[in-house]
Amino acid sequence: MHPMLNTAIKAARRGATVISRASFDLDRVQVTEKQYNDFVTDVDRLAEAAIIEVLKTAYPDHAILAEESGASANLHDDNDNVWIIDPLDGTTNFIHGFPQYCVSIALQQRGIITQAVIYDPTRNEMFTASKGAGAFLNDKRIRVTRCDKLADALIGTGFPSRDLSGLNEYMEMFKAMTVKTQGLRRAGAAALDLAYVAMGRLDGFFEKGLAPWDIAAGSLLITEAGGIITNFSGESDYLHKGDVLAGTPKIFSQMLNTFQPITSASAK
Repeated sequence: MHPMLNTAIKAARRGATVISRASFDLDRVQVTEKQYNDFVTDVDRLAEAAIIEVLKTAYPDHAILAEESGASANLHDDNDNVWIIDPLDGTTNFIHGFPQYCVSIALQQRGIITQAVIYDPTRNEMFTASKGAGAFLNDKRIRVTRCDKLADALIGTGFPSRDLSGLNEYMEMFKAMTVKTQGLRRAGAAALDLAYVAMGRLDGFFEKGLAPWDIAAGSLLITEAGGIITNFSGESDYLHKGDVLAGTPKIFSQMLNTFQPITSASAK
């Protein structure tokens, strides 16, 4: 196993310890609203600090891009090593005691994601990937499903919650997927949804307006598991644009074709 991946796993476990401890006494968790429908808890901040401490101890010169603390002072476009961290993806679920949330950690080297960890503490599921070495769940190799017909597919999504400007376009996409697939699921933690595509619990996924830390680790898991991930026009700039479409190769292309008329109409 790659030493940097090992460090990321250690960091994810450290962050998860903070989260799990707090989950036993949710009434005491302090919640603040960052912006409309965008919540942060003291748990997010404490977990993030624990994660960063592990990474910084091992790699003091690496830059950090994390949800709660933002970018570290030494973050530049040409950084050799940037850790992209979401200490608690699915904060709203966590606040309600709904057991669907995770820690997401990715390493980006010269613009390419090379290491990824997504850890679900409630199920003790550790998803990992290193570029070129495959994707794993608790050390067992994972692959996207062989599903090749949209009508047979189970698709994950996330509803727009913070920025509602694209809601009409999203509802059109939602409607198209409801009609054309076996089912649509909205579990509330995008990083975990992407991990589920990589290991075959979902055949595809789409969401608008995500942040880099929601997507980074999951994107490597999917490509290493034989899937495809792009933005809604099939291009690879999804990390900072935030519109994500992912799936098995066949399901991906059928979703892309289904969305094309909807997204091109709203772009006019």
